[in-house]
Amino acid sequence: MIAYYHPDSARHKPLHRIAGGELRPTFETVARIELLQQGLQELNIPLAMPDVDAARLGHLISAQHDAGYLGFLEQGFATWQAMPGTGPELRTSVHTSRHMTRLPEDFLGRAGYYQADSSSVLVEGTWEAARASAMAALAAAEAALAGRGPAYALCRPPGHHAYSDQAGGFCYLNNAALAANAAAAQGARVAVLDVDVHHGNGTQQIFYSRPDVLTVSLHGDPAWLYPYHAGYADETGTGAGAGANLNLPLPLHSGFAAYAEAMQLALARIRAHGTEVLVIALGLDAYAGDPFACMGLRIEDFARLGAACRLPLPTIVVQEGGYPSPDLGRLLAAFLGGLAG
Repeated sequence: MIAYYHPDSARHKPLHRIAGGELRPTFETVARIELLQQGLQELNIPLAMPDVDAARLGHLISAQHDAGYLGFLEQGFATWQAMPGTGPELRTSVHTSRHMTRLPEDFLGRAGYYQADSSSVLVEGTWEAARASAMAALAAAEAALAGRGPAYALCRPPGHHAYSDQAGGFCYLNNAALAANAAAAQGARVAVLDVDVHHGNGTQQIFYSRPDVLTVSLHGDPAWLYPYHAGYADETGTGAGAGANLNLPLPLHSGFAAYAEAMQLALARIRAHGTEVLVIALGLDAYAGDPFACMGLRIEDFARLGAACRLPLPTIVVQEGGYPSPDLGRLLAAFLGGLAG
C-alpha cells in the first residue's frame, strides 16, 4: 500500500465553527494531518508526494465543479480581504434556501450562494489546500488503477460534503468524487463506499443521475445529524441513475453490530453493480471517542470494517472526517491494516 499527501494541505487554517450559537474552535485543524501520519507510520506505509499532470487534474476538477464556484474558491478570500471591516474568515450570514436560489452580483450574496453552511469558511490558503487534497486523491486513483495495490490519499480538507457548486461541512473540492471520475473516465464501473459518520451528500449529488458510478453511504441518521437535509433511505438516484444510490442511515451511537449488518447490504449492492473499481470515502468519526461523539465504534471495529472492504478490486481510500483525539492515528492504522490483511 502507498499513501499520498501534499504539504499544501496544511495551508488551510480555519479558526472557528458555530456550535450552540457561538463561535467555537473548529475540529478541522492542521493537527489532523500529523495524527493521521502517525497511523501510516505505525504500518510502515510510505508517504509519497503526489506527482500528477496539472492539466489532467484541472480538467477533472473543472468537469466536476461549476466554473463560477471554482472562481469563488480561488479568488473569494482575496476579494473578502479587500473589503473594509472584514475578518480572517470568510463566513457569510445569508445562504440560499429552497425558496431563494438566484446568483446575485453582490459578493456577500455570491458567498451565500457558494457556501452551503457556515462551516465552510474561506481563509488564506483554502484554495491551495483544497487543490492539494484533490491532487492526493488523483495520485491515489492513478496508483490503484495501475495495479499498485490499495492506495490511500491523506486529504485535508476533506471533500464528501462538497457539491458540484457549493462548499459545505468543512469540504471544498470533492476528492472521492474526483477519484471516482478518474476511474470512470477509463471506462470502469465504479462504486463509492462512504463510511464517514455524516452522509456524503456532495458525492450523492454529483453522481445522482449517473448509472456508471454507484454511491453507497453508511452514516448517522440525518433526521438527527448533519447534513440533515439529505441521506435518507428513499434517495435512490434519478433518471439514468435510478437505483445507483444507496443510503444506509444508522441510529446514533450505533455499535459494530449495526455497521456489520449495513455493510452486508452495501457489499451486496456493490457486487450487483458489477463494480470494477472501489473508492472508499473513509471517515474515522464513527469512533466513540471522536470529538463529535455520534457513534459507538471501537478501534478494533475499524479493523473489521477495513477487512470487510477487502475486495479483489483496485481500491482507492480517500480520507474524509475523523477529528483530533489521542486515537486518531490508531484508527487509521486499524482500518488500513484490516484492508491490507
